[in-house]
Amino acid sequence: MKRIAIVGTGPTGIYTFKSLRDASFGGHVTLVEQRDEIGIGLPYSPETATKSMLANIASIEIPPVGGTYLDWLTQQPEPHLRSYGLDPTDLDERQFTPRLLLGQYFRDQLLDLIDAGVASTGTAVDVRSATEVSDIVPCDDGLLLTTSNGADLGPFDHVVVATGHVFPDASEATPNFFPSPWSGLIHSEIPAVRVGIMGTSLSSIDAAMAVATQHGRFRRTAGELQFDVDDSNLKITLMSWTGVLPEADFYCPLPYQPLKIMTEEAVAACAAQDQPLHAVFELIRSQLSLSDPGYAQRIGLPDLTVDSFADAYFAERERQDPFRWARKNLEEVERNKESKTTVPWRYALLRMHEKLEAIVPALTEADRERFDVLKTVFVDNYAAVPSESIRRLLALRDAGILSILALGKDYKLERDGDKTLIRHHGKVSAFDVFIDARGQQPMTTADLPFPTLRNALTEAGQETPEVDEGFGLMGVEGYSGRLTLAAIPYLMHYKPFVQGITASAEIGQTIADKLATQ
Repeated sequence: MKRIAIVGTGPTGIYTFKSLRDASFGGHVTLVEQRDEIGIGLPYSPETATKSMLANIASIEIPPVGGTYLDWLTQQPEPHLRSYGLDPTDLDERQFTPRLLLGQYFRDQLLDLIDAGVASTGTAVDVRSATEVSDIVPCDDGLLLTTSNGADLGPFDHVVVATGHVFPDASEATPNFFPSPWSGLIHSEIPAVRVGIMGTSLSSIDAAMAVATQHGRFRRTAGELQFDVDDSNLKITLMSWTGVLPEADFYCPLPYQPLKIMTEEAVAACAAQDQPLHAVFELIRSQLSLSDPGYAQRIGLPDLTVDSFADAYFAERERQDPFRWARKNLEEVERNKESKTTVPWRYALLRMHEKLEAIVPALTEADRERFDVLKTVFVDNYAAVPSESIRRLLALRDAGILSILALGKDYKLERDGDKTLIRHHGKVSAFDVFIDARGQQPMTTADLPFPTLRNALTEAGQETPEVDEGFGLMGVEGYSGRLTLAAIPYLMHYKPFVQGITASAEIGQTIADKLATQ
């Protein structure tokens, strides 16, 4: 029997295991999870989320593991759903639900897969929960997993590293400074003081909710969401370069309808040209002009370049008060959802981002920096947040708790005793509690928690791990052909849009297709 270990049982590990089973892989799979419970994944666990935190994906977008997420929701007891603020009679495939429920769905689906493993596909399964892998070491017969309790697992013919997101743990936090929203914030008591949150994305909104709900409560009156605050000394500031808030999730047809101009073939042709970034921007320009000529004319698209497109895209939002824009945008998207109206330029950008990613390997270092600026447009588009998240921000604003700070690019962050100081535009903003909520950053070889693997990559001259199209590690003695790196933070250098559950499903399918045929 071929022996495979999957390290990590969040969405990427689950979809990899599911895809192996679907391919009738007749070997032996060992699932290794450092937490006590398998199948939940860090973003969906009680360690990092509360009932007030919403997932940024609906059932219609989630690739089914066994049944769909909506099917699973309809099977849950009514009191359980209501405890999460859901009405069992009002469930919908486009509904955004608390992240904790999504973690429970993945856990149940994985347990079902394991129960049906050997009987239906011949795949033998071994589960090792509460097992932290501290190293991955080559041996004559494959790879050994060394665990933190000193025991070895293996050897394995192949190891899939699917360890998911990487954030500072609670030991790196203080009562006044949290290096991420997942470094103990959820279980910390935050006083009613000046709280600064770096970032304005969904992670930042989650951090604001974690603080605000300790000092008040949301209530709905005549259809309007309001926040009753217990202590007016609480002041929360979200901040970023531009101070722009994310927009609300918009209605569009799913699954995606194909693009006419920016196709995989067209992007591949751009990659072969002398100036691939300029060539792919011409595709963006042509696709937007075809999809929504009115929008193209309004932002002056014919005269824009790779370097000026992002400025033009954000210009109108940056000129307006962010909360006024958020209210206007919320009203627009809610009308469109009711009438099932799709805004053509928004939908075009949404479908383009995955195609655009294929150009990255062809870019020079200088063009990669320019691409990262262009990327902000597409990230803003696909990272739209649930309408309820915008309603909550507006309720906090109306309660006099929440403000937005546009820092510009030249700000400085300093620690002064228990306070955090932000120097910007000749001013100083001081915060009693500070939370860095900028989300997952790309990781390098130096960040790998497996010392033998890390040293091997360093000796091979790989500052970032190099992987093939099937995410197999390349050019590293003892590991190439034996180790697949499916941990998203280490793939972001090559796949800048590799985020979320759909990406996990695609990665899992790609890995399984390769392993099942080796």
